[in-house]
Amino acid sequence: MDQGAVAVGEGLRGAFRRYPTGVAIISAVGPAGPVGLTASSVASVSVAPPALSFSVMGTPSARVLLAAPSFVVHLLGPRHAALAADFARSGGPRFTPEQGWETLPSGEPVLPGALAALRATPLRLVPVGDATVVVASVVEVFPGPDDVPLIYHSRKFVPLEGN
Repeated sequence: MDQGAVAVGEGLRGAFRRYPTGVAIISAVGPAGPVGLTASSVASVSVAPPALSFSVMGTPSARVLLAAPSFVVHLLGPRHAALAADFARSGGPRFTPEQGWETLPSGEPVLPGALAALRATPLRLVPVGDATVVVASVVEVFPGPDDVPLIYHSRKFVPLEGN
């Protein structure tokens, strides 16, 4: 690998550590049961048609999610910081009764306490290096309680203060 590319990649990683982003958990159901992961790359793409995007790395949960016909993107508030940390690490607890998960009629896990849960179906999967960018059609929106958002900044999950 080109040393210049490595330096730029490390610089990019450092730059985005300084840039706050919203936090989401994306859940789906696969052949072996539910899967989920924490994402800080969720963005609104379009309102008409309703669409969003996010990117995932090649983890086992991401591979199941990428093969699923639908998934749920949960936009998180501060009370979900520990949950976001659990879903961000391999082997963290997932879909326990204490975490408050329910199941939609379509089969995906849903977190009713999220700021919003967006059920979506994939439109495009775009491989980029060791990641995949997902563009998805939003087919259902489940609003949750009003709260400030949870953000990811400097490798920490923190509430966005001052709203």
